[in-house]
Amino acid sequence: MKTLIVEDSATLCAIYSQYLDGSGLEVTSVETLADAKAALVDWHPHLVLLDIELPDGNGLDLLNETVNLSSPPAVVVMTGHGEAHAEQAIQLGAADFLTKPFDASRLRVTLLNAAEKLTLSQQVETLAVKREYLGPLMGSSSAMQSVYETVESLAGTLATAFIMGESGTGKELAARAIHQLSARAPGPFIVVDCASLATDQLERALFGTDGEVAQGLVAQAAEGTLFLDEVCSLGFASQATLLRLIQHGTYRPVGSAAEATADVRIIASTNRDPLFEMREGRLREDLYYRLHVVPLRMPAMRERSDDILMLAKDFLDRIAHEEEKDAHNLSDPGAQALRGYSWPGNVRQLENTMRQLLLTSTSTEIDESAIHQVISVNEISVGNAMRSRPSQLAESAMEPSTIQPLWMTEKKTIEEAIAACDGSINRAAQYLEVAPSTIYRKLQSWKAQNLNV
Repeated sequence: MKTLIVEDSATLCAIYSQYLDGSGLEVTSVETLADAKAALVDWHPHLVLLDIELPDGNGLDLLNETVNLSSPPAVVVMTGHGEAHAEQAIQLGAADFLTKPFDASRLRVTLLNAAEKLTLSQQVETLAVKREYLGPLMGSSSAMQSVYETVESLAGTLATAFIMGESGTGKELAARAIHQLSARAPGPFIVVDCASLATDQLERALFGTDGEVAQGLVAQAAEGTLFLDEVCSLGFASQATLLRLIQHGTYRPVGSAAEATADVRIIASTNRDPLFEMREGRLREDLYYRLHVVPLRMPAMRERSDDILMLAKDFLDRIAHEEEKDAHNLSDPGAQALRGYSWPGNVRQLENTMRQLLLTSTSTEIDESAIHQVISVNEISVGNAMRSRPSQLAESAMEPSTIQPLWMTEKKTIEEAIAACDGSINRAAQYLEVAPSTIYRKLQSWKAQNLNV
């Protein structure tokens, strides 16, 4: 660390330099205020040992200049004129002071402490710098800083990544960011919509058929990434198929007796709570632990409200370019209206709202009334759609007095399934499409609580 000694006595300069031999500090010295000012510009010291009484001025004048530098050094002031000068120096920004005379040990300890404080403050400043982008992801909020760190960690490994978050939070964008930052970036990024595939469709879509293996998504993702979107929506049989792929890295095309090797990195996502799904028996326990190696949770929009305006302005600029329209901006009340809304549909809802506003607005400035109108219309549409669905309770004309607790209905169904399977819990679990461990756990729980139908 560069250390500048500013002392008008050449003898003392030599003594102080000798005191600091072996300290790891790179020491140089000057004897005048003018030379010290020049050294600040030309040499950029990290530490300054500063005498106040100099032949061409007051050392405190140099201290005033250091605090205005973009990377100010830590200054330790030397004084032989009492603590009044020292207090003044501290008020002006000095890191510490030494009262003359002092020995080698005191000098070394004081300067090394100042060096350590300077290093720590620089590290804190570096950590405090917030990023606004990482690949396709955007946001400077604390929640997104945590996402960026996890994405970078995942990009440097081959581990299966599991991305969780509500619908519309950007789970696919996070998966793409991991892919783009990884060594597999030159390879393809293939998306599998698990929610739309039945068991037989999943195998055909993933693995292809005998003689047409190249048409399978696993083969298409070779040397790249396979993104399994909404993996918790898969049935039990489909989960078993997927488990074999993750566990062994091999698969068998439909209608083929030969196995093929999968050269893919797997990233999965879900908008459900995977732990709850596992405990309820809808997600295989072994698949859960295979997927849940390094989890990444995407925050909801309400958890990153600081990003709303940044995202909104970016959407407006991008959509205006796509639609070949004039650039639009938000009025101050309009910006407040955006920040005051909870955005239950998350980033996707915000983007759709910005598109509607830009395409329907008669002015290039979007105000709060336009925003409230678009949001209100969308909420009314959703509300009407929900009300238009007759409830199963109304259709069945069920009387409230006949409603049973859920555990009772569940217990009755499980016991009937076990009886129908001649007491085999494993077979009953297969028909019920839950894990056997789930049935065992529920039976033990009911027994411990002495619950009987």
